[in-house]
Amino acid sequence: MNIPKEIQSVIEKLEKNGFEAYIVGGPVRDFLLGKIPKDWDITTNALPEEIQKAFPESFYNNKFGTVTVVNKNTKDESLKNIEITTYRIDTGYSDNRHPDEIKFTPNLEEDLKRRDFTVNAMTIRVESQKFIKHALKSRRGSKVYRIKGYEIIDLFGGQKDLKNKIIRAVGDPNERFNEDALRMLRAVRFSARLGFEIEKNTFEAIKKNSKLLKFVSQERIRDEFEKIILSNRAYEGIELLRKLELLSFVIPELEDGIGVDQNRHHTYTIYEHLVLSLKHCPSKKLEVRLAALLHDIAKPQTKAGTGPDSTFYNHDHIGAKFAKKILTRLKFSNKTIEKVVLLVKNHMFYYNVDEVSEAGVRRLVKRTGKENLKDLMDLRISDRLGSGVPKAKPYKLRHLEYLIEKVSKDPISAKMLKVSGQDIMKILDTPPGPKIGAILKVLLSEVIEEPEKNTKKYLEKRVKELNKLSAEEIKKSEKVIEEKKEEEDLKDKKKFWVK
Repeated sequence: MNIPKEIQSVIEKLEKNGFEAYIVGGPVRDFLLGKIPKDWDITTNALPEEIQKAFPESFYNNKFGTVTVVNKNTKDESLKNIEITTYRIDTGYSDNRHPDEIKFTPNLEEDLKRRDFTVNAMTIRVESQKFIKHALKSRRGSKVYRIKGYEIIDLFGGQKDLKNKIIRAVGDPNERFNEDALRMLRAVRFSARLGFEIEKNTFEAIKKNSKLLKFVSQERIRDEFEKIILSNRAYEGIELLRKLELLSFVIPELEDGIGVDQNRHHTYTIYEHLVLSLKHCPSKKLEVRLAALLHDIAKPQTKAGTGPDSTFYNHDHIGAKFAKKILTRLKFSNKTIEKVVLLVKNHMFYYNVDEVSEAGVRRLVKRTGKENLKDLMDLRISDRLGSGVPKAKPYKLRHLEYLIEKVSKDPISAKMLKVSGQDIMKILDTPPGPKIGAILKVLLSEVIEEPEKNTKKYLEKRVKELNKLSAEEIKKSEKVIEEKKEEEDLKDKKKFWVK
């Protein structure tokens, strides 16, 4: 992997003006893990006004010392706006989220001390660049590393933690979480995304300070929670939230299902079933994953009876209301909320091969919308696998997919034609009668065989020709239509492996 030339150019320009400049934070972590960073952050001892002097095409409208350099000469969206932040010291966090005071410092070490985790507190630069060292060796000693043409400053053991797959707070974890309570959710997010363990002292500090999460806005909580459930280890992420006592500040309703048994159809408790449904969700869509986690959220409140015969009547409809309340509280978009509510409300759709007719399937399509059926099927698969069954998609679900495909297609009917029965009556100047229907069938059979004939001009001409034929000649066309219907149905059956 190489550092983009756009980033190298920015660093070189700062260095030519006599300043230090490094790539810092998450991009360094991802780069060292062999992943392409989604964005690139640069830190420097240049003050904001000095950065702007070096880069006239830039803007600065915050109190954190971050200047955004506009790069118009790149096609890469992640490199069109490059953020450069002055080394700084943050003091006082009265709201457990934002620093009360920010001071700029010429000292890189002071800047790195304020960062959250060791894996995010490293800097990197290309060694071949001209650089005013400012006594690097004497100031940082053995904390400067050179790896394959890159110079890395690692003051807190971030490389070792990367190698050992550990999330560890920089310095005193209690101080870090008191400074910014959102860091506790970030620790869970990094653990879920990277597959890392949270170091013991950091873990205990999160549990100790979990109540500080109530000072964080719902929007920021939502952003971190969303990244957790969209990660490849979403199940582990939710379980970490529970173990760290953070879940009660995100979705406390999930905890109502802990230890609550279901009935003979379920192996797991309600909570276990919900997090396992999320784990086995085949979809990467946010709405489907949210629905997998919340589809049985109302079961604790709707449970009647005990043991294997307990029931949960109407939990799907009540659960949809719960889901709406939860997602509204977390400030999800109306579009996301509407989709999740629809999926939760309809996740209990009933289907048995010999009991539900095509009309019943049409009602399901109409109720949920054709565009939502794939997501509803993925939710059903999540529900099944989260119940401990070995097979995600049994025959009856495949059969349902086949029928959905069948009833969702435009029927092979005269509605396909560019002329209607009214048009034919007008052309022939004749009242309604059997012959009008017979002519429509002939036109349909011809269009099925040669779709290019389905034009108003051709069909109007053909109507006049057919008007001269006998009833027996016209009837022959019906066979073509039926054969085509059977052919389409056979294709659909093969597609879904049904009989």
